[in-house]
Amino acid sequence: MQVVEPSQDYGKLQLLVDGVWKDSKTQEYRDIFNPATGKVIGRLPFATPEEVAASVDSAQQAFDKWRYVPIIDRIKYLFRMKDSMEKHLEELATITTQNHGKTLEESRGELRRAIENVEVAIGAAYILSKGDTMDQIAAGIDVTMSKEPLGVFSIVCPFNFPLMVPFWFLPYAIVLGDTVVVKPSDLTPLAMQRTAKIIQEEVGLPQGVLNVVHGGKDAVDGLISHHDIRGVTFVGSSPVAKHVYKMAGEYGKRAISNGGAKNCVVVMPDADLGASMSNIVSSFFGNTGQRCLAGANLLPVGDAHDSFLAKFADAVSKIKVGYGLDPGVTMGPLVSERAEERVRGYVDAGLQEGAKAVADGRSTKVPEHPGGFYIGPTILDGVTPEMKVSREEVFGPLASVIQAGKLDDAIEVINRGTEFGNMACIYTSSGRSAREFRVRANAGNIGINVGVAAPSAYYPFGGRKESFYGVLHAQIDTVDFFTDRKISISKW
Repeated sequence: MQVVEPSQDYGKLQLLVDGVWKDSKTQEYRDIFNPATGKVIGRLPFATPEEVAASVDSAQQAFDKWRYVPIIDRIKYLFRMKDSMEKHLEELATITTQNHGKTLEESRGELRRAIENVEVAIGAAYILSKGDTMDQIAAGIDVTMSKEPLGVFSIVCPFNFPLMVPFWFLPYAIVLGDTVVVKPSDLTPLAMQRTAKIIQEEVGLPQGVLNVVHGGKDAVDGLISHHDIRGVTFVGSSPVAKHVYKMAGEYGKRAISNGGAKNCVVVMPDADLGASMSNIVSSFFGNTGQRCLAGANLLPVGDAHDSFLAKFADAVSKIKVGYGLDPGVTMGPLVSERAEERVRGYVDAGLQEGAKAVADGRSTKVPEHPGGFYIGPTILDGVTPEMKVSREEVFGPLASVIQAGKLDDAIEVINRGTEFGNMACIYTSSGRSAREFRVRANAGNIGINVGVAAPSAYYPFGGRKESFYGVLHAQIDTVDFFTDRKISISKW
């Protein structure tokens, strides 16, 4: 039995500028797909340069008033935002599954993480936005440090977490007194579009505080280069992250720019597989492998290889691939036909370089939805660190198994076998091995018996090497990103 969907066609999306939803004047549109069925469910406008500029102008005009709204009143908007997102959670989760392809359970989890960031932003406004005062630093002289909002920020969103990632930034910027222009992913814009409409209708933000424009590279470049943009946040592939960071530097803008990943998961001989296997499987195949914290390279150490691989393959064989709104489905499609072709290409390349398929998902079919972009879970054994499939980001349901002789060898693969440094995980019962791994593995997020080392919103989202460009990270670090310190020295 299939779930009844709230809508099959979302029509032409609009832009939110100065508190008004309006049709774009562009002639360039792109189809929005449901990747589970392959059907078009909407049309995305690529905003004109004038429309992009108008969104920033709107945000700048709003900032001139919004910055002076007492912070206790700005916090009340976030309380209403949290309540509205809670009330519409099932609707937003369903739209996310329709447009992205992840399972409904995964979409609900994404919404929970987005709401968590609203909650933490409320607390951060109370606690972390306070300044400091030192009286009598010299005879008759007092010093005060205050944190002030900067202005307009652009938030450029990825396709894989179309709601969670914008909320790594949006609630913090707003509650701290800044205004924002959000550019959703051009592949998965529907959930952010609906959320922005809910915020406008139910939260009642003043016009211009939140703006939404759609488009691709030209829209991003137009935002960064606009005189009134003070900073940009980006999450996506490393080549684009590098471009965003470089361009932001050229225009003197602040930037948080998260790139791609090639995460390694190490399994020691003493790992408790009974307790950990479902967690490891989820690391590689949750969200169809389309997350920056997905496992990619699987490194069993020593004699763990044979016994672990057999159990891993058996557990993976129980994954049910299909439409994420259908009951019992535990893995959805890839986000687009292009993504499906890319992952197939990596599997082909791995086999050509000498790897062996323990599980091959290229022939996976979903009879109820023959037009969907499906690849089943795939495991390649005999992969070496030199192979393309072990070095490059695949972003799909592919586990590349690299046997490591000892823990030192596994850490070497993590630190030198890939240019990325987003996450690294280890499964072990040894405190010594865990500590050695935590200290030596060069990645921003470390998992110990945890296969998706996703920091809660109370902590920054780490990243190193080609996985991150910047100084301050997403989530709680953005309190300092969205404000600047003003020092006042007074004598009376």
